[in-house]
Amino acid sequence: MAGAKRVLVKLHERAGPGGVVSRVLAVCDEGLVGRVFKRGDAVLDLRKYAAFYSGPAVGVEEAAEMMKNTDNVNVVGETAVGAAKKALEGKGTAKRIAGVPHLQVYRI
Repeated sequence: MAGAKRVLVKLHERAGPGGVVSRVLAVCDEGLVGRVFKRGDAVLDLRKYAAFYSGPAVGVEEAAEMMKNTDNVNVVGETAVGAAKKALEGKGTAKRIAGVPHLQVYRI
């Protein structure tokens, strides 16, 4: 669909004690990876951590479904955070660094 909003997604999985797999889904607006945002002591370094966020571009609906089925999410950008708030039913409050929203949600 032309003009549809898309975000980058990357699923990180790690086996922990007892074989329990922990999953973190990184979701980021296209165009933010490779940039650095600063506000006071807060830094959102999407250049240094580009590999963490750089995954395939998907539509926001697909990203939202992935967020619903992942243990933890790390989300950056207006579009990505908007999808997260919808998918996670408003759980979590995004912090802004240089105007860019950043949200982390951990399910324990």
